Amino acid sequence: MKTIKTTILVAIMAFFAMAANAQMQDPVHFTVTQKQVSPTEVDVIFTGKIDAGWHVYSTGLPADGPISATINTEKAEGAKADGKLKAQGKEINKFDKLFDMTLRYFENNVTFIQRYKVTGKTYNIKGYLEYGACNDQNCMPPTSVEFDFKGEGPKDAPEAKEEKKNEEVEDPAALAANLTDGANADSLKNATDSVTTAAVAPLDSTEVNSLWKPVIKELQAFNGEDHKDRSLLYIFLMGLLGGLVALFTPCVWPIIPMTVSFFLKRAKDDKKKGIKDAITYGISIVVIYLALGLAITAIFGASALNALSTNAIFNIFFCLLLVVFALSFFGWFELTLPASWTNKVDSKASSTSGLLSIFLMAFTLSLVSFSCTGPIIGFLLVDFATSGNFWGPAIGMFGFALALALPFTLFAMFPTWLKKAPKSGGWMNIIKVTLGFIELAFALKFFSVADLAYGWRLLDREVFLCLWIVIFGALGLYLIGKLKFQSDWEGGEMDKPMPVVCIMLGLVSIAFAIYMVPGLWGAPCKAVSAFAPPMNTQDFNLYKAEVVEAKYKNYEEGMAAAKAMGKPVLVDFTGFGCVNCRKMEAAVWTDPAVANLLENDYVLISLFVDDKTPLPEQIIVTEENGQQRTLRTVGDKWSYLQRSKFGANAQPFYVALDNEGNPLTGSAVYDEDISKYVKFLEEGKKNFQK
Repeated sequence: MKTIKTTILVAIMAFFAMAANAQMQDPVHFTVTQKQVSPTEVDVIFTGKIDAGWHVYSTGLPADGPISATINTEKAEGAKADGKLKAQGKEINKFDKLFDMTLRYFENNVTFIQRYKVTGKTYNIKGYLEYGACNDQNCMPPTSVEFDFKGEGPKDAPEAKEEKKNEEVEDPAALAANLTDGANADSLKNATDSVTTAAVAPLDSTEVNSLWKPVIKELQAFNGEDHKDRSLLYIFLMGLLGGLVALFTPCVWPIIPMTVSFFLKRAKDDKKKGIKDAITYGISIVVIYLALGLAITAIFGASALNALSTNAIFNIFFCLLLVVFALSFFGWFELTLPASWTNKVDSKASSTSGLLSIFLMAFTLSLVSFSCTGPIIGFLLVDFATSGNFWGPAIGMFGFALALALPFTLFAMFPTWLKKAPKSGGWMNIIKVTLGFIELAFALKFFSVADLAYGWRLLDREVFLCLWIVIFGALGLYLIGKLKFQSDWEGGEMDKPMPVVCIMLGLVSIAFAIYMVPGLWGAPCKAVSAFAPPMNTQDFNLYKAEVVEAKYKNYEEGMAAAKAMGKPVLVDFTGFGCVNCRKMEAAVWTDPAVANLLENDYVLISLFVDDKTPLPEQIIVTEENGQQRTLRTVGDKWSYLQRSKFGANAQPFYVALDNEGNPLTGSAVYDEDISKYVKFLEEGKKNFQK
């Protein structure tokens, strides 16, 4: 009996511990038109629709900030730019600690207008708008919207000639010739930036061709292997563990012996029939909860389930839901379904026979036990629904129901086991209260997502850690018997000493609370890094680690150096104005384990997609969608490399390669879970050594 109780409580702590791909994105859609304001004035109008969760930066941001919207006039015959680019829409102003400046941006929609003064009988204006866009996890590279308009000016105006470009408008540097036969590895190799780091033997054309070879399918295979299958297994195990915990609550455990005895007595001398009924009863439980999971999947759909994890409104709802569940487990009130539901199902079960009767009995169990299982099911469904996997709720509920149904079948097959099973008592209330603390802790995680999304700054990292220290400290005091709830008085357990296993787990909880204390002054606290807000939200930080800096900022040079040193490569697609890249560097790259891997085991190549250094010559390339695009800068070149070779276009984006440009593992994107990033680097290193 003591062994079973120990297993139960350890399972609860395991439940808490466990609860703890790259793709092309097109979040902004611009249309460009011209409007003749007067015979001598014409407006070029860029109208943008912005996807939910994304924002486009405004004009005139400081040079060391994110990518500002700028107009670049490449040709102006019979016209010249008149004034600066203007932005229209609801501009949002927000101070950003990373850039130490107020950032201005637009959500949902924005309009940019550039006015040109017509100076000739005819005019021809050609150029492009360049803008930057980000959401809470990714930033797009500088994106161009090209325009080429012709028209007529005043009849008495002189013949059109190319005007000198307005100095107030940002223009690219004069570049040499266009290569109109498409980009290839040789031309891209020659169009390198001016950054050099070390004398390394240059690569020949065959090696360069190999380095630029697309590996999109290989990368997708790695990503699919690493994420999808594992997440389904994780969801099933979480559901199974949740079902085991629910099994030992006061609403379920006492029902087991009564139900099994009922089946065995109803069958009288036919033991096989009793076992058959118990198995049918267990299968009915599985069907009921599996149907619940399928219903959640059908109601929300694949895309909605995937969006829930980052939707601020849903995260606030989940937070409040878990708080309600926690208070219920603490004994403040009891969550119950209407008694009429239970009475109707129970009377229907009594008046029928056969399989329908057994199914209705199982349905009665699900209704009667709701006050205990409801909060656990709610917690699990929140986790499953936000996993991003379409089948998550169904697989999770299958695991939950399997754990809940199995004892009814096993005890029916082996009735003598019932005598060895622990009797109902106060230990079940301990389980409920412990689950209450755990659900309260996870409620803060969901609130943190919404807080970061809206920028409220109500739950910065130190505030989050303070609350978790209090919650797990209180849990520890409860488990060692120094903190009591009303339900402990009602259960008659007030004066009884806590079991040894509870005291041991209580000490572990207190130790965990103490472990988080240095985090208030900036210690990494890697055990909670996946749950706590990012390090950059902390106001008071004594932990000042240097961010690892890449020695190579040229792809071919870095790959040549890696080949000479016999090391794998980590290619970091980043940007000077990439907000989320700076967040990753501050929160993850400063970790000692990550820094050691980047400095000693990898050759780090950082490719800045917004590097404005002009290429020696412009290059015209053909995109995946068949459209042509002009590469004008070093940043354009690296952005094209990311799209054409890896099939991704958002930053930050990390990929581990061997010396020939082949992926060693799946790609990594914005995720401040340090342990996951270390695992990503270790896996790439391990596969390289093979």
